[in-house]
Amino acid sequence: MTGPARTALRGVALGIAVTLAAAGCGYTIGGTLPGHIRTVAVPVFKNSTLEPAVENALTQAVVRAFATEGRLRVVAREEADAILEGEITAYTLHPIAVVAGQNIAQYRLVLTMNLTFRDLRRNELLWQQRGLTEQADFRVQGAAADTIAREEVAVRQAAVEIGRKVVSLAMDRF
Repeated sequence: MTGPARTALRGVALGIAVTLAAAGCGYTIGGTLPGHIRTVAVPVFKNSTLEPAVENALTQAVVRAFATEGRLRVVAREEADAILEGEITAYTLHPIAVVAGQNIAQYRLVLTMNLTFRDLRRNELLWQQRGLTEQADFRVQGAAADTIAREEVAVRQAAVEIGRKVVSLAMDRF
């Protein structure tokens, strides 16, 4: 076998080996979402916490994450192939740094939620995730208004990460 033919054969063999290795590891090319699902409805999540308006931040972050990912278009329920429903079950602040006796210098915000993803066309549950959590830390500085503003930033940060997790679950979990 000549040099160029041998090189081409090695290239083909390498391609087959990579494909088989990826298949053996559970990887797939493309998403595993059922092919008929191209749109999703994301109604405002239910808020079972005492924290006002956190449901809006989380819902908006998930909608933005779907728009960024691009494989599913977010639409009204009447037009949707699937629906993602969520409930925020916990909003907790944990002090993680204390200075000068008992003054809290830093908090960890932990958001917890339950999710259900349903195929509306076939009327079946695709997946359910209970206890999905995300956290974000923020420092306490100056006036109470500054701390509240930093907490709001932490909520947005945690919401963005939850959005990414939710889209990953929706696209690849089957």
